[in-house]
Amino acid sequence: MVVKYRFGNEAIAHGCLEAAVDTAFGYPGTPSSEILDTLRALPDRQFYVEWSVNEKVAFEQALASSWCGLRSMVTMKHVGLNVASDPLMTSSYTGVNGGFIIVSADDPFAHSSQNEQDSRIYAAFARIPCLDPSSVQEAHDMVRDGFALSEEFHLPVLFRPTTRICHSKSDVNLGDVIVSDRKASFEKDPRRYVTTPAHTRVLHKQLNEKQAALKKRLVELGYNRSEVRGKTGVITSGVAASYVREVLADSVSIAKIGAYPIDEKWLANFIQGHDRILVVEELAPVIEEVARQVAGGIPVFGKKSGHVPYEGELSPERVAQYVLAAGLLVKHEYPAVQQPAGLPVRPPILCAGCMHRAAMYAIKKVFRDGIFPSDIGCYTLGIQLGVVDTTICMGASITLASGMAKAGETHDIVCTIGDSTFLHTGIQGLINAVYNDANITVVILDNRITAMTGHQPNPTTGITAMGVERPAVSLEMICRSCGASFVETVSPSDLVQFTGVLKQAKARSGVKVIIAKHPCVITERRAKINRGQYMVDRDQCIGCKACVKFGCPAIELHSGLAQITDLCSGCGVCIQICPVSAISREVKE
Repeated sequence: MVVKYRFGNEAIAHGCLEAAVDTAFGYPGTPSSEILDTLRALPDRQFYVEWSVNEKVAFEQALASSWCGLRSMVTMKHVGLNVASDPLMTSSYTGVNGGFIIVSADDPFAHSSQNEQDSRIYAAFARIPCLDPSSVQEAHDMVRDGFALSEEFHLPVLFRPTTRICHSKSDVNLGDVIVSDRKASFEKDPRRYVTTPAHTRVLHKQLNEKQAALKKRLVELGYNRSEVRGKTGVITSGVAASYVREVLADSVSIAKIGAYPIDEKWLANFIQGHDRILVVEELAPVIEEVARQVAGGIPVFGKKSGHVPYEGELSPERVAQYVLAAGLLVKHEYPAVQQPAGLPVRPPILCAGCMHRAAMYAIKKVFRDGIFPSDIGCYTLGIQLGVVDTTICMGASITLASGMAKAGETHDIVCTIGDSTFLHTGIQGLINAVYNDANITVVILDNRITAMTGHQPNPTTGITAMGVERPAVSLEMICRSCGASFVETVSPSDLVQFTGVLKQAKARSGVKVIIAKHPCVITERRAKINRGQYMVDRDQCIGCKACVKFGCPAIELHSGLAQITDLCSGCGVCIQICPVSAISREVKE
């Protein structure tokens, strides 16, 4: 059955269904989020799906499910694998029982990420297989078959789609959905599952002994294959392999690496028949390093020779340039890569009516000369309001703020963090800040949802990924139990009240927590909550631009005066900002 899917992520999800997955866990992160969202949206789902509080929690639950004999998967983006790296490195020692797929979606060019990171290096570090699809169809097939590969070698399998695979459209040849009849059963084996030093030394040796057979098997399965067509050759992988095939002349040989670890003998045999080799891969020189080790004096070009960049995303035009630069042939002349000229820069912005904007506006007003560590979420866009000075990783806003305070920084320090991010890795930082008496203000931007990645539920939402209603976690109670003496919950939609609470926090010492609680504007729109729209009386407007500087995309300047467009969501914050009361609710006749 051939079906046209919108996203590669949907095809990946269907591959899991064809493999009769039993459990699926994850933490949302672009470009991986739609995989689990697709699975949890199935009306006749007969397996367990969970959005966990962070990637480490998700990983460990999926691993435990595999130990019980079930086929399990865990999804995350590349930086999420950093959070899950602790159990990852030990899971290769203990091994698995039911097939276990780790989806770590990489983001070359950092479209929606704080770094460019290559998950293949983690797979090599943990000594587990890594599958690297070059097309949506291959992504579907690889994840489907990866469960069996995992069970064959009793190892977790890392699956590494990139943004172009996850978010591309393609016709996909699908198989039948299979419903599992497996029953969970954990068999005790302390020498395997209790990784004390004595057990670990044995398990490490067993892991190393699997490598030779694993490398050979990946070639047998057809993941790593080659075509000898001339005296020059290209070795490639992932989505870059699709670009290479598109541009490469028929007289140039090609070797495609779809899985790791690479069989060095197989790769050496391919290289030895050629005069020169170009390696084309995204991000780290993983293949190139192996190729150089086995080349035997044959020139190998790639990142290390300066022919292919270490950073950024590839394209057919770029690949054609690298092929030509290495002295290889392309099918026809490709245009040089041009940067768009004359186009205005259009940075991403917070939605019209987003309460994060109101909260940050008030923070800047009260703590004008403050320092503002922030975190990962929609609110990172507060940089445009001058209220984001640092963003490193999930949960780091509180710990960076605490570190600055303990370093002796004398300016007010106000950090911002979202509700989902706070539950992800913010709580430990708050405990540490309270215990060590840091003088900081923590603003938790609580919109009751994980908004940036597609509105996945979290423990503050009151509903699970399975659609089961549960009591919502109280952020206020968590913060009080962490020891914070000043904890206030207030909606930033009331600027006077919110600003007053900020001033109270500023006057106190120690750790102060303000929970800026208001639903996401997109959630309200989906719930058909209509707050009306607002308008500007142009006879009263004095063109002071106070409302425009607020940054709401619904407010524009025309002929020197403010005007509110149809983007208005009716939040009403602009009324509180206007110094001459020129804004009012629009009355529909």
